Parts: sequence; structure tokens; C-alpha cells
Amino acid sequence: MPSASIKTIRQLIYYQYAKIISDASGLGKKNYAMIIATEQKLVSGEIKWSSAVHEWLKEHENPNVCIYCGAKENLTTEHILPRCCGGEDIPENVVRVCKHCNSKKGKKRMYEYFGYKNKDDINYIAVSKYLKYLYTLHERNGTLDCLVTDMCPNCDMQALCEKECHSEKLTVYCMEGCFKRKIKE
Repeated sequence: MPSASIKTIRQLIYYQYAKIISDASGLGKKNYAMIIATEQKLVSGEIKWSSAVHEWLKEHENPNVCIYCGAKENLTTEHILPRCCGGEDIPENVVRVCKHCNSKKGKKRMYEYFGYKNKDDINYIAVSKYLKYLYTLHERNGTLDCLVTDMCPNCDMQALCEKECHSEKLTVYCMEGCFKRKIKE
């Protein structure tokens, strides 16, 4: 769980991004003092996250490798936030993955697929793109400053949160659970 000071979706997205910054600096993803300080600087606007061009360049350093497992064959384009959950067919929402990972992930959102325990083990390029994309979607929906108590009633991941014992707690699932799978009629 993030620090008790993290209460909104905006703060949570920046908190997760601050972990990437801390890890890239060589301090790891568990240097909470740096993570909180970085999150606060991101929220205040003192520092900015990298542009989407950064991830694009990093992706193109290894264009023929699955971003999830490292496989080098049978690559496809995968929507990080599935289209059935409202994910758009735009560069900010896609990564290259092998057919196996794409099929296995299916219609799950990224954190839903990898699971709470593995949330910090996902390729940083995919996470960085995803966080920025979720930020844009939450900004568009007016939910960036929502509290977890505001999000839970509109989340379709409640069963997963109950199963994993974090109901009514702010987790990475809160960032993506309001983007519900659409049921075909």
C-alpha cells in the first residue's frame, strides 16, 4: 500500500511514477523517502514526468522484444488498457508483446493482469506509458482528485480487492478499476 499521505488518484499515479524515478536513480523502488518527495514534487509541478517521446525511444531500442516477457518471436500490438475497457487505439496505449502474453492478458487491465504482488515488477516502459495514459483518462473524466471512497462504488474490481484483502484501500487497482469492461449486448 502507498503511504497514508497518498489519498487521490492523481497522487497515486504520481506515487507509482516516483517509484520508476527512484529505481532509475539507483535507489530502488522501496526508498519511500525519495518516492514521497518525488511524488510531492510531481503533484506541485516542481518536476515533470518525461514526455511520451522518452518511452517511444526506449521501446524502439528493442523493437523486436516482448515488453512483458522478453520473447523475440510472434510479436503483436497489445492495448495496455484494453479497448473493451475504453482504451483507445492510440500509440500511448499500445506496446509490443508476444502472442502468448497478449492472449494470456486478454481483456484484463495491466495491474489486474500482473496482480498486486507483481505491480513493481512490470517493465518500466510499459508502466510509464500506462500511468501517463491513465492520468490523461482520469483528467478527461474529472476523477484525478477523487478519493478511494469515491472510486470504490464505481469500480468493477471489488471482488479482486476483497479476495486480496484491500477493499476500501487505495491500490493500483483504483487507477484502472473505473474503466469497466463493456458487456456485449
